[in-house]
Amino acid sequence: MEAFGKPGIPPTWASSAKDWIGTALGRSRVWYTLGRGIVNEVYWPATGRPQMRDLGFIVAKRGFWAEVKRVNRYRLEATPLFPTVRVVHEGEEYRLTLELVPDPQRDVLLIGYTLEGEGFRLYPLLAPHLGGTGYGNTAWVKEGALLAATGSEALALLGPFLRGSAGYVGFSDGWQDFAQNGAMTWTFARAADGNVALMGELEGKKGVMALAFATTPEGALTLGRSALGEGLETIQEKASATWSEIASPQFPGEDEELLREAQVSYHVLKVHEDRTYPGALVASLSVPWGNTRDDPGGYHLVWSRDLVEVAFAYLALGQFAETRGILTYLAAVQAEDGHWAQNFYPDGRAYWQGVQMDEAALPVLLALKFRELGQLSPNGPLRQMVRRAVGFLAREGPVSPQDRWEESPGLSPFTLAVSVAALSGAALYGFLQGEEAEYALSLADCWNVRIEEWGYVKGSGLDRAVGVEGHYVRLSPSGPLGPRGRVQVANRAGVAVDVAELLGLEFLWLVRLGLRRPQDPRIVSTLALVDRHLRVDLPTGIFYRRYPEDGYGEHGDGSAFDGTGQGRAWPLLTGERGMYALLSGEDPCPYLRSMARGTGRGRLIPEQVWDADPIPEKGLLPGRPTGSAQPLLWAHAEYLKLYTAYHQRTGPVERLGRVMERYERGSSPQVRHWRREVPVLRLSPTERLLVECRKPFRLHLGWEGWKDPEDVEAEPLPFGLYGVLLDLEDHSEVNFTFFYPDENRWEGRDYQVRRG
Repeated sequence: MEAFGKPGIPPTWASSAKDWIGTALGRSRVWYTLGRGIVNEVYWPATGRPQMRDLGFIVAKRGFWAEVKRVNRYRLEATPLFPTVRVVHEGEEYRLTLELVPDPQRDVLLIGYTLEGEGFRLYPLLAPHLGGTGYGNTAWVKEGALLAATGSEALALLGPFLRGSAGYVGFSDGWQDFAQNGAMTWTFARAADGNVALMGELEGKKGVMALAFATTPEGALTLGRSALGEGLETIQEKASATWSEIASPQFPGEDEELLREAQVSYHVLKVHEDRTYPGALVASLSVPWGNTRDDPGGYHLVWSRDLVEVAFAYLALGQFAETRGILTYLAAVQAEDGHWAQNFYPDGRAYWQGVQMDEAALPVLLALKFRELGQLSPNGPLRQMVRRAVGFLAREGPVSPQDRWEESPGLSPFTLAVSVAALSGAALYGFLQGEEAEYALSLADCWNVRIEEWGYVKGSGLDRAVGVEGHYVRLSPSGPLGPRGRVQVANRAGVAVDVAELLGLEFLWLVRLGLRRPQDPRIVSTLALVDRHLRVDLPTGIFYRRYPEDGYGEHGDGSAFDGTGQGRAWPLLTGERGMYALLSGEDPCPYLRSMARGTGRGRLIPEQVWDADPIPEKGLLPGRPTGSAQPLLWAHAEYLKLYTAYHQRTGPVERLGRVMERYERGSSPQVRHWRREVPVLRLSPTERLLVECRKPFRLHLGWEGWKDPEDVEAEPLPFGLYGVLLDLEDHSEVNFTFFYPDENRWEGRDYQVRRG
């Protein structure tokens, strides 16, 4: 009989507050997560494809029933770099023990269960979201199995079921049956094309279930039956063997708390590795605030920035094979013009359409560091990836359409730092030759010396309140006026902030990459403001907010982010602050310890921690994870990089020796690169002016107020640019305007650059 209530209520995902994540390695292509003591999102056949919301349990006897995730009284027993997880739920007169074992040979997750308590029975609740969404699924019961399918994706839950039922969520699902009738009374055979759910009654109190995935229901049944036939103990031994074969690093250090977090962090990185697309790691096997939305993207997407952060963590640990795999994957998914999509599925399909300059610069830094460590030839197959990415930076920079938080356009110290290091390093490490190398170095020198012009303010109200001369801002608009004006805040409708008040930790990357010294007074004064305005001291430690008026996070009442909200504190920023502490001679351990303590049950590091008064009914406790992504790979990578640098007494793994040497010497630009979005207003007596454009042009110019006018055709420059090189020599001023031959038009605007 068909269930009633089609198509069900609007679907959502599970909460992103994960307890643990796991996979079998081997041939298996199943990744699972745990939250509130039950299985929630399971990903198959790649890390970018969630296929179910959750698999929970009701325990019941005559006159009593409880859903264990809502009771929320359980103990998690999980070991890093080990596939088996045990969860023990305890409630009124019952104990439910679950053991999760992923099969390394099949796309199957085995679930052993033991229910203790007189008169109790166990009822699994399964919410499929096949096809990456809760819409359009069909569920049915057949031959003692619970099945679901959509298109060419199917799952089967097998076990010793006495009966089962399919329903529409919110109307005829199993939870509604218990809520309305106090027992399992419905046995609907089918629920088609909707937001569906399945429930079954298990025979006995001890047994094993198999959750299997395949392209057909028959295939899922075959895989599940095969796994059950082999047995949980045998598969557990095989799964343990696959994990024991990985080259796990021997972590230094004797502090048990910090060491444990390093082991968990490495486990998180290894679990996130995709096997369908080697080298791809999604940002998180989670959907931020997923229990309030049906987001088809979530964080199960690849960001080149986050992926490079992970690769640098692998490099810090001496894991060269993993790093090489990430580099070759990045080369495979790079766009023809040299950039990477804002984010993309593991197969390379773009998702969001934004552009961030740092996401083109960071893969270059990774390749250069690999070269510095003797693991890569500048003439090898990855040279083209580096050259294309550098070309994109050279053509499109220095203004980024989005900052590293994917929100606002402008000039950011973080983006500028990684761009300067990428441009100069590509030449210094031999990936560029001849005119391209000379041009990249010239451009990097120019951008480096202009960082303060673009992003350092003096004498603001913030400065006067603390008694410092000035500070770096996290972002400033392009144009001739420098860091002035106001910037619209994302996720805060109608809120704009004066540029001088836009604090952030982006400037710390100037030190991390060796472009500025830790003791530079400008760095020190900015840090004083950041520690005063963005630092949050919580019961679990020291954390930092991204910037003032941030809107990405829960609302003040604890309700989920819904496009607006209030930004919370980020543990990964604690790691960035800790790296500066290491470089400046401070003790970084308080920052490491904060990251280790601002975690959930399984010590997974979240994107954000709650930084307000507790709201226990919503699971929001000061210094503990919010509903944002958990775990966040970037945060775990930052922990590993800081942990390793501290114990090995090394500098930041991202730092390139030749780049640092060049800018420690104070390399002065010989040429100022003039671009419309960052015009040059004044030259020093020793500098020349290179007027640049991304398309052919003729420069109509004159001197000291248009005297002696002349026309000069632009020459082709490297990387598809065009330019006119001017030497002011004895002139005090040059005036010019543009004519575009291909379009047969004048720009209609005059420009002026003065000397001295």
